[in-house]
Amino acid sequence: MKKEDAQSSSRGIIGITSAGTGYVTAAGFETDILIEPQFLNTALHGDEVEFSMFPQQGAQRPSGEITKVLRRAKMEFVGTVDKKKGSAISFIVPDDKKMYTDIFVSPAESRKIHDGWKVLVRVVKWDDPKKNPEGRIVKALGKKGDNDVEMESIVLEKGFEMKFPPKVEKEAEVLGKASKPIPHKDIAGRRDFRNITTFTIDPADAKDFDDAISFEMVADDLFEIGVHIADVSHYVKPGGRLDEEARHRGVSIYLVDRTIPMLPEVLSNDICSLNPREDKLTFAAVLTMSADGHIQKVWLGRTVINSNRRFAYEEAQKVLDEKKGEYYNELHRLNVLAKLIREKRMKGGALDFDKEEVKFKLDAKGKPVSIAQKPRLDVHKLVEEFMILANREVASYLSREVKKINKGASVYRIHDAPKKDAVDELLFFLRMLGHEIQAKGENISSKELNEIFVKIKGKPEESLVKTVAMRAMAKAVYSVGNIGHYGLALENYTHFTSPIRRYADLLVHRILEKHLKGGHLNAEEIAWHHAFAAELSQREINATDAERSSVSLKQVEYMLDKVGQVFEGVISGITTWGVYVEESHTKASGMVKFKDMKDDFYVFNKETYSLVGTKSKKKYSVGDVVKIKIAAGDLERKTLDYVFV
Repeated sequence: MKKEDAQSSSRGIIGITSAGTGYVTAAGFETDILIEPQFLNTALHGDEVEFSMFPQQGAQRPSGEITKVLRRAKMEFVGTVDKKKGSAISFIVPDDKKMYTDIFVSPAESRKIHDGWKVLVRVVKWDDPKKNPEGRIVKALGKKGDNDVEMESIVLEKGFEMKFPPKVEKEAEVLGKASKPIPHKDIAGRRDFRNITTFTIDPADAKDFDDAISFEMVADDLFEIGVHIADVSHYVKPGGRLDEEARHRGVSIYLVDRTIPMLPEVLSNDICSLNPREDKLTFAAVLTMSADGHIQKVWLGRTVINSNRRFAYEEAQKVLDEKKGEYYNELHRLNVLAKLIREKRMKGGALDFDKEEVKFKLDAKGKPVSIAQKPRLDVHKLVEEFMILANREVASYLSREVKKINKGASVYRIHDAPKKDAVDELLFFLRMLGHEIQAKGENISSKELNEIFVKIKGKPEESLVKTVAMRAMAKAVYSVGNIGHYGLALENYTHFTSPIRRYADLLVHRILEKHLKGGHLNAEEIAWHHAFAAELSQREINATDAERSSVSLKQVEYMLDKVGQVFEGVISGITTWGVYVEESHTKASGMVKFKDMKDDFYVFNKETYSLVGTKSKKKYSVGDVVKIKIAAGDLERKTLDYVFV
């Protein structure tokens, strides 16, 4: 179609696939607008663009052309240096699969780098789609394949920094010195829990402790349970360098081999962290609960604690299992209550998305030597239930306050119901696996979905079904508009319990403090929080992508040492170009390409998402348990090639 055939211009946001095809989402259009590669005109993934529509032919998908890039979403890319032989110039081959062109680097810039190195490059000019974008080297990272280089590449590619600016570190050090010991004036006015049994329960390798739980029996079958959260807002004040840096980062990132914290270590691991046998300033939700799990009273406010014990999850679970040990009575009571609360949540329609996760054992150079599945313990659920409870109660209080005074707003964690198209696809997938489920109207019943989860528990397809169900769900995001949380089946929910690693929680602490003192957000503050909530949601997505990327990298690296070996897996997807298989133990995903299925000629049935051999009638369907052999892998692209055995 010719350029001159295009119609009037509209605006939207463009997404680019790994194949280099664009799709523009724009207000007023029912479907995304297809932009073929030759009509992208320098538009990149996430850019705000102006586009023109081509005349639509019959039922053909609407398509068009980018006429102008209005705002760039991203200008810096991590990539590998490709030096042309006999040439003074270099090209940077981007890691980002959605960046569909190499970046040209001038001779002056090229002298700073070596062939095969990983670098961070900034696009400084690109106004001609017939030429490569021009770039400037921001940072040379080192040799491709080195563990530290690859991890930094993942972090930088998602727009985060590994280290803190010196001025931020300095401000943190000064704050740390002024805060130890805690001045008496900072404790004054707080509710004192230092003589109440309190402990933290975290992963064995955790260094920052956001939350602690206190437990006191106040009468027969009546308990006072405090969910005490690090009072980061006491130390990190709006407008300072620390706050500015935390706001920019948005979240901590948990890679396979390291944590990239939101706050410098002097705060995250020391003065804010709820370390055992140290006085700590906290913000708390204190719940008076009866033995049947009914909440009789909620108190919200600032506290001071001194944690008696730092439990690793496994240590606390051992105490529960053996029915003896430090704080067994408290842990047992909390565990019983957590199960009651969880049961009530599930009956109310909350979705159980518990999935198996993997943990790596790495050698000194960061090479994976083993992969094990993380156990899902009762004590994990214990902590989770009380954190959900605290988040719910804070959100409920703030929601009531805003309605009562008819002023202000808060930041909520919201989760919309899935869209009809996503529900239809999920229903089709479940029926393919033999599960009959009815949807009421446009939404799927969360109770019915949970019934499916119960049926498949422990079966090979459990992880697959939960993954597909999660993809069908809308994404949970931050918003000043409260529509409730579909996945948790709660009218009110927020993030209050992790301010060391999430900036959203820090904002909620500040908003809660305002309301407890009789204040509220004004119109200007509401507008800022509205805009920033969307930014925080995107930062969270980027951080999650980085974490998953580090897991994929190590899965592929681990499997590459086992080329030729046979494993068991589950078919997770079938496309027109191959079969996706998830290896059962490591959860490493790979593809069996059609060209490698030489035992028969297979026909792809789109209706049933299955393959059937024309001669043998052998059938491969989603959810089937299969034997696979590792044929090859690409560490750079984080992909594995399997073949059926």
